[in-house]
Amino acid sequence: MRLSGKHIVLGVTGSIAAYKAAYLLRGLVKEGAEVQVVMTPSAKEFITPVTMSALSGKPVASDFFSANDGTWYSHVDMGQWADLMLIAPATAATLGKMANGVCDNLLITTYLSAKCKVMIAPAMDLDMFRHPANLRNLEILRSFGNIIIEPGEGELASGLHGKGRMEEPENIVEEVVRFFDQKKKLGNKHFLVTAGPTHEKIDPVRFIGNYSSGKMGYAIAGELADAGAKVTLVSGPVQIKTTNAGITVIPVESAKEMHEKCLEIFPETDGAVMCAAVADFTPESFSGAKIKREKDDLMIRLKPTNDIAGDLGRIKSDNQLLIGFALETNDELSNAFAKLKRKNLDLIVLNSLNDAGAGFGVDTNKITLIDKGNNLTFFELKSKTEVAADIVCAIISEMGKREELLD
Repeated sequence: MRLSGKHIVLGVTGSIAAYKAAYLLRGLVKEGAEVQVVMTPSAKEFITPVTMSALSGKPVASDFFSANDGTWYSHVDMGQWADLMLIAPATAATLGKMANGVCDNLLITTYLSAKCKVMIAPAMDLDMFRHPANLRNLEILRSFGNIIIEPGEGELASGLHGKGRMEEPENIVEEVVRFFDQKKKLGNKHFLVTAGPTHEKIDPVRFIGNYSSGKMGYAIAGELADAGAKVTLVSGPVQIKTTNAGITVIPVESAKEMHEKCLEIFPETDGAVMCAAVADFTPESFSGAKIKREKDDLMIRLKPTNDIAGDLGRIKSDNQLLIGFALETNDELSNAFAKLKRKNLDLIVLNSLNDAGAGFGVDTNKITLIDKGNNLTFFELKSKTEVAADIVCAIISEMGKREELLD
């Protein structure tokens, strides 16, 4: 059984597609999963807790405690117990609550307490699905790292025909199996990831920096951890955090600090993803006191920082992977090819600031992957979590090729 030993919280919401949750539950249990069902109050209008309890072999959780015997259903305990939380069907109302942290039922409090990955299978009428508010909520949920199982197209309960029907239960079961299979692919592997900007101090209140938010690096670290890898994330100053237990964050401020940490950690790893936007230059000297404006111009002499990716490329062993990034504004491909060779990278991720929706400070990205054989793979504009998943898939493929050669 492909899901033997896995703990899954199955959330069911008030949709006409709730009847499919019974078939989904049966499929998960048949594959060996232990499933705890959590139903919203409105879900019980469409399918009874008795049905779901009979199929799962467990009492269904819906209220915070049972009026019959006083049993307390702890959302914290369920969130920690689960290896995966799956919400199917997910209504527009539930998506809105999840995206905005509106905790008015046991399902949402369990979602906010979950330490595991969350899969969401929306179900609603086509006009509701494509409404800007709903699409925005889906993008917010993707940006949180949730996996959206896209609804299918077909006849809907309203009689209309279009996109919005919940994906079929057997296909969702296969998605769950693929998720857990993916988690095994980087088991026992250790990756270094860098993220965010560096701040190069001028004086106690000023620095040289850039607009990097760190979102791309943190998303990659999360995807690597979800694939089973141990991840050491060396992060410049950012406003985001991770709760993923597979990630150890080492905060740094300057390019020098990041360089030192990377040189220390890299030899112990199976590979590194250099996603940080490291400053190329740093002030030659630091003023211990705030520099006063005493004249109309100020000259600050700069010196180059250490080339972190280049230094790692020089010490890289045959069984290590090194992945770099190239953010370009012109001559994108030629610059990326040159950087790939110069820094001894195995793979380079190219993005261009000329592409709308790519670059710093946004939740989307558009990339091109280039490998050592100068093979190019082009991707459409996607959320950064989806881009991270594409990059990690490429890393898994490269690791597989490397291991075949070493065998």
